[in-house]
Amino acid sequence: MTKIILATLNAKYIHASLGLRYLLANMARYGGEDLRAQTELREFTLTKSTQEIVDALLGELPTTDDEILIIGFGVYIWNVVATTEVVRRLKLARPSLIVVLGGPEVSYEYAEQEIFKRADYLVTGWGDMSFAKLCRSLIHGPQPLMKVHVGEQPALAEIVLPYAEYTSDDLAHRLLYVEASRGCPFKCEFCLSSLDKTAWAFPLDEFLGELDTLFQRGARNFKFVDRTFNLKIDASARILEFFLARLCDGLFIHFEVIPDHLPDRLKELIARFPAGVLQFEIGIQSFNETVQQTISRRQDNTKTEDNLRWLIAHSQAHLHTDLIFGLPGETLASFAEGFDRLHALKPHEIQLGILKRLRGTPIARHTKNFAMHYDVAPPYTVRETSLVDAATMEEFGRLARYWELIANSGRFNKSLPMLLAGLSAFAAFQNFSQWLWTATKATSRLTPERLTDAIFDYLCHVQNVARAEVTARLLEDYLASGARGKPNCLREFLGRRAMRQMAGGLTQRQMRHLGGDATSLSRRVASTN
Repeated sequence: MTKIILATLNAKYIHASLGLRYLLANMARYGGEDLRAQTELREFTLTKSTQEIVDALLGELPTTDDEILIIGFGVYIWNVVATTEVVRRLKLARPSLIVVLGGPEVSYEYAEQEIFKRADYLVTGWGDMSFAKLCRSLIHGPQPLMKVHVGEQPALAEIVLPYAEYTSDDLAHRLLYVEASRGCPFKCEFCLSSLDKTAWAFPLDEFLGELDTLFQRGARNFKFVDRTFNLKIDASARILEFFLARLCDGLFIHFEVIPDHLPDRLKELIARFPAGVLQFEIGIQSFNETVQQTISRRQDNTKTEDNLRWLIAHSQAHLHTDLIFGLPGETLASFAEGFDRLHALKPHEIQLGILKRLRGTPIARHTKNFAMHYDVAPPYTVRETSLVDAATMEEFGRLARYWELIANSGRFNKSLPMLLAGLSAFAAFQNFSQWLWTATKATSRLTPERLTDAIFDYLCHVQNVARAEVTARLLEDYLASGARGKPNCLREFLGRRAMRQMAGGLTQRQMRHLGGDATSLSRRVASTN
């Protein structure tokens, strides 16, 4: 008997592994029908204890050692530590178990990794075809001679699409990851996609047919993982037209887009989508042209700004923009200038990330010249550079956390402008961040109520803003947020009737950014207390 398990540890239950579903879908084509019949998918989350995962996997396996048992693990930057321990315990419990690794975290610089030393085989890069072929060799022979197998890259038309592997439960409760293309033609050195020679597109008719099947099965949440969705306009337009023809309640589509490439044909289609359907992830990363050159990033900053202005003014897409701190050549001052430049465009969210040195990425070539020091453990975050010392990097990490809780959460839309008032929004928030850290010594367990009280104290007692104005805006934000507690600063305004009204407030993060009738809510609260 043969048993093959495809396993991974997801960050959250809502995430469904697209990579493992590709391996499962292609098992029959490249491994044989007999292997496909004996292959199962098992996903866990990092919230589960290591021993629980080990016990669950061992419970799936036959009990005798004369059978062939294979577990393939998808290894990523967020799960490599936990997966290493799972592999260690599995091999102790069942030495005959064959462990095969794959995924971006083990595709480069793997020789010294503990998980590689404990595993039996590794498939680097593309595994759609190669994992199945390796399993076939392990079961039917000839036995593979090498531990490391470089993944073969087939034409995309030869890959079986994985979308039938999404279960009804996946469709109902999880994000559905899809991709119309793989690869990226750009060479941004912090990204693994910079190693690609170009971008490759799946046959569009077949892909759209699979999307339609998912839609007919009830799927309404589609997250495209394409690195450059708007690279080829004809394909992008057809995909947008596909969804425009299927507009319905609950439909949500996420795309990652190139910020400086938005021709009129796409604009016309984007403008037709109602609020709450489209979300664009837009990687700005840095507005510093010297830094852009250093990391081989091609970006027309003027076109980027023009496109963001258009999207804000003429579309109802939710804009999630990204900036990276710690890039070689970037100072805190130049980053602050870029932040202010982006913030002035008024995207719905600005994600503040800190540079990570992903294994295999060309960013490593700058380590010596820019004195880049990274954590040795995942996620390999930069700790200092020649232009940013360790204390400043740590302070920025706290600022980024507070920005996520206060600005990106959408809970403080009315009061946030008071925090950011002044010539520089970044400097204003930096001052608040420093005060908040001094006052709380915490970046976690900061509830909406605790944050509301902190903002009240800072604005009233440090910035000397009028108490009535601060209270009015915080009350409006709190009612719109859907939170149910009672911050001390608003306690006298939150009676029982007001709390009942709050139950109907906006609860989803994106809906909070879209706004709501919070003003009328606060007026009704005032009339009932």
